[in-house]
Amino acid sequence: MRMGVRREMRAVLMGPPSAGKGTQAVRLAAEFGVPHISTGDMFRAAIAAGAELGRRAQGFIEAGKLVPDDVTLGIVCERLAEADAMSGFILDGFPRTVPQAEGLEDILRAQGVRLDAVVLIEVPEDVLVRRVTGRRVCEKCGRVYHMEWNPPPGSACECGGLVTQRKDDFPETVKERLATYRTQTEPLRDYYASEGSLVVVDGTGDPDEVFRRITRALGRCGS
Repeated sequence: MRMGVRREMRAVLMGPPSAGKGTQAVRLAAEFGVPHISTGDMFRAAIAAGAELGRRAQGFIEAGKLVPDDVTLGIVCERLAEADAMSGFILDGFPRTVPQAEGLEDILRAQGVRLDAVVLIEVPEDVLVRRVTGRRVCEKCGRVYHMEWNPPPGSACECGGLVTQRKDDFPETVKERLATYRTQTEPLRDYYASEGSLVVVDGTGDPDEVFRRITRALGRCGS
């Protein structure tokens, strides 16, 4: 489903860990011609590079906890000031707390723009646990597999890289992440509902159908 030539879309994708935010964000970014901005990807890149920001974030991420707001807001502010984000963006994994949402509002207000929509992808918790704990990632090319639905050809990826389970996908970390989401991120539902920008989408089933649900919801947000 194509939505036409609209280029300015500023949207946030919300949802619990492994609700499919990353998958849908990539598709939506291509749909609207705007960048996909993932705080998780930015932090992982900083960790891999040994940057100070990465070192500050690593302990929190591996423990399934949220990176402090000041660190997260700083990296997001810098990213949204880049030229490719001036006409819109799809934010994935941010904001995760009400203070972060307020900080994002301040950033956008300074740019003279506002969010078009906040999409909450809902998925039952038992489905989420199966999705997360079965995930494996190639250390070389970053390809993502799933031991149940899309298993790797062996211990190595097709590119030859080692396929491993990320520490934040371990069962004990998944439970901590879900608990953190319930206590710190779920309040954003009421926050954005009161702002009139929240749309809720069923995140179960085929990714193509989830994508169609999201694009229909965004289409109803107006242009």
